[in-house]
Amino acid sequence: MQFENKIALVTGSGRGIGKAIALHFAQQGADIVVNYFRNREAAEKTAEQVEGLGRKALVVKANMGDLDAVNLMFDQIQETFSGLDYYIHSAASGYNRPAMEQKPRGWEWTMNINARSLLFAAQRSADMMTERGGGAIVSLSSMGGQRVMMPEYSVVGVSKAAIETLTRYLGAELAPKNITVNAVAPGIIKTAALEKFDIVREGGEAFYERMIDKTPVGRLGTPEEVAEIVAFLCTPAAKLIVGQTIVMDGGHSLGVP
Repeated sequence: MQFENKIALVTGSGRGIGKAIALHFAQQGADIVVNYFRNREAAEKTAEQVEGLGRKALVVKANMGDLDAVNLMFDQIQETFSGLDYYIHSAASGYNRPAMEQKPRGWEWTMNINARSLLFAAQRSADMMTERGGGAIVSLSSMGGQRVMMPEYSVVGVSKAAIETLTRYLGAELAPKNITVNAVAPGIIKTAALEKFDIVREGGEAFYERMIDKTPVGRLGTPEEVAEIVAFLCTPAAKLIVGQTIVMDGGHSLGVP
């Protein structure tokens, strides 16, 4: 098991892609910090599955947009595990509306949870990882950070672009400390979070069929496949991948007719 006796914090790991990442790391031997904001029941279920794999799980409530809550979370991790090896920045939120309909509160909420939290969580993570000889930070971006995907994705897309830029700067600064920093940008992954967008909810299965038609591999990706790429970026084999955003969309963004 490649992550045996390692500690991984996966934010937003109660459901969806975050949960898949948490379980994949547990399967590979890591103890998991399960972070959630609103749905404790879902987080507890993830923790139960982690423990069912023979690993330890710490469930921590923290709104990633609240820096005091983020710092308290890291204090709990230090108290429980005395360190951290991997930080997976998966939690995300957003006000889903076109740019011309956005309000200041929606901008601040989205940017604080999605982008600002990466910077300050990375600072705390890096301190803990340095004491253990190094580690890895991997963020979840999306193709909406690089191109227009959906009308309501405006501010979320900006936050994802900020994550990718910050990933480059963190990658350059932390590589000398043996901490690799990268991001993963999946294509369309069918999750409950995606159903919150009007274009997806109203389009139903026809929306997914259109996406598949435009994807050379002929299918959508899965949360488990995202987890595998995230995990790879935390292994010694990925040490020379620094500050990069890995696109995994089955070729959709290539624009093949």
